[in-house]
Amino acid sequence: QKATHLENSQGKKSQHAEEAIFYMNCRAAYLTVLKSSLENIKSKEQLSLVLQQAGRNPSQKTINKYWTSQTTTLNFDDFCAILKKEKPTTKTELLEAFGKIDTDKAGYILHDELYKILTTRGDKMTWEEVNTITKQADFNYSGKLDYNKFCDLYLTTSEQCCRAARDRLEADTRLRQQQFGNQAETSSEGITLPGSKPSPGFSRKTDHKPAKGDSRAPSRPSSAQSGKASISTTVTVGASSSRNTKLIEPDTMKEWQCAQSKGCFYLEENGEIISHKYRLHLPQRSAVFITIKPLNIHQVEGKSCHWLSVDTALFILKENETQENLQLVSFTELQNKEMFGWRGELGSGVYWLLPFTTGCRLRKVKTQITGEAELVYRDEDGELALTKEFRATLLDIFETIDLDGNGLLSLEEYNFFELRTSGEKCDEEAWAVCKENFEMKRNELTRQGFMDLNLMEANDREGDPQDLWVTLLSLGYNKALEMTEACPFVIDISAERCKPRIKAMYLEAGSSQLSRAVCRSVVNKGEAKVLEGCENIIIYTHKAGRRITSVIENKSENKVIIHVNNKQSKNCINNRGLTVFAVEVAPKSMMVSQHVMALNEQEEWIYSCVHSLV
Repeated sequence: QKATHLENSQGKKSQHAEEAIFYMNCRAAYLTVLKSSLENIKSKEQLSLVLQQAGRNPSQKTINKYWTSQTTTLNFDDFCAILKKEKPTTKTELLEAFGKIDTDKAGYILHDELYKILTTRGDKMTWEEVNTITKQADFNYSGKLDYNKFCDLYLTTSEQCCRAARDRLEADTRLRQQQFGNQAETSSEGITLPGSKPSPGFSRKTDHKPAKGDSRAPSRPSSAQSGKASISTTVTVGASSSRNTKLIEPDTMKEWQCAQSKGCFYLEENGEIISHKYRLHLPQRSAVFITIKPLNIHQVEGKSCHWLSVDTALFILKENETQENLQLVSFTELQNKEMFGWRGELGSGVYWLLPFTTGCRLRKVKTQITGEAELVYRDEDGELALTKEFRATLLDIFETIDLDGNGLLSLEEYNFFELRTSGEKCDEEAWAVCKENFEMKRNELTRQGFMDLNLMEANDREGDPQDLWVTLLSLGYNKALEMTEACPFVIDISAERCKPRIKAMYLEAGSSQLSRAVCRSVVNKGEAKVLEGCENIIIYTHKAGRRITSVIENKSENKVIIHVNNKQSKNCINNRGLTVFAVEVAPKSMMVSQHVMALNEQEEWIYSCVHSLV
């Protein structure tokens, strides 16, 4: 009996291990295509793609079996169930299929015959698709497909695809967090703490809720399982009261010395937000007044000014001996309409100004565009010219990338533009060529020169606007020439006793320094609540101007998974785009749980969130 019991126990362990590997592969494939395991598959194309990432090669017949005329979405559980039914193709099955074509049993198929079969039968492929296969599988350059070798190549490629998805899931901290429904966000990276510090005086008024049992057996290891302990936080904000923390200029500021720089937040394809980073130098100790706000550039009448509603903030960090060890000084928390600012005193030295936006308002949105805007046309003489709409857009772009606002583009400013649009820099020699061909003043490109540069690009492509569209899309414009995925901003610094100097240094995604600064600002100023029975898990919540931010700190030696539920919140949006999600917090670290803002600031909004330990 003992032997039988031991055998059964080992069998169960093996079964659990296999199941864990299966679900890990499911998550890895799912997160290669979708942002989280709580996001649904919304089309046949997405279903086909996630199945391919899991090493399957579904036919249209297979897709139609699971995506019927009544299907609108499939969730992660549905996907796992499909994978259990649709096993990966074996080499034996592949060889049998090729054997039906190779009736002579020669071991190969002529390319011409393969083209004919694959483009006319079953799930018909295009000529280009078949050509790709034959190029990769023409092992002897003989014009024949050795299908035995091709089967090996197919299975190896399929396994490599699965392994790459697993490796990506394992290697990317943010992606690992996403496996439980966590959307990418630049400031939510786990931050390792230098050492365990005594906890501050925690608020013990926690709404502890015992875990409720779920009568259903969980279909997968996920954040949907019951929490062991939970804590709720509720903040009610009156209509437009988020604008009451008034930013007031110093009485004598008109006599202070000033510096200004523009910049921009750009939304990447993966949802990440990048922006300029700045270095500020103060020659001596001085009272300062620092502000940031969206840049109100001229926009064509009737066009959307979406970016003006994007929240902005600026974190001020003091540079020490090493740039890796920056100390948070403060951040812009006071508000006057769309402007956020900070006033205080700074000692002499070098500071870093890190722009920040939550991602609540700057996010991927699907907009219905009736038609693509025309960028160029041919005039009466047959010469290419820029359309009025495109010229207006280029002037807006010039206004944004002219960081110092002097009406000219220096090589440094132009290179930020080049890095964003092409990934390359323009060197001194290339700049000298520009000087010979386009209008410049004091070795800086004029507005007209910038226009002519874009016209030259159109002429190089004989009127094909493809390269121009690549530039526009990378700068956050859509095909209607509306800026929907970028937010230009302007930073102003005034100092009472000295001339401040500000310089844009980088254009990059939020760094660990910014993540640490965001977390530290919430920990320093927010309300702390500890999960009862889990003294090492602390939730900090802080309302800063128009946003509420929560941070999770894990002081334990083990990773934890925290389930986050916003179902009771009203008139709210968050940076993750999900009402319910969960995050994985590494040992001895802290991370942003979420940023929340009002959906409509003219109405009352209620932030009501429950954090539970899974």
